[in-house]
Amino acid sequence: MPKYTQPRKTWQYSTEFKVKAVQLSLIQGVQVQEVATALDTHPFMLSRWRKEYREGKIVADKRKKLTESNRMQAKELSKVKRLEEENKKLK
Repeated sequence: MPKYTQPRKTWQYSTEFKVKAVQLSLIQGVQVQEVATALDTHPFMLSRWRKEYREGKIVADKRKKLTESNRMQAKELSKVKRLEEENKKLK
């Protein structure tokens, strides 16, 4: 078994990124797994951020609201989900 000489790299995510990820995962009909895959994070990490968001440890900046790009991302996620379901039906 190989020995690690350097500590493993851990990723640091900004609070803004975490809040956007949580908001996307709270959209009706969107699963945590889908959002995590789209954002290239682990689903457990996103679930932890959702818990911290509920507890108030992660707070959204009140001055920023959902922008058009966030709405487009939500639409794209729902479109991908719909296409995946269609693909399953066709198979």
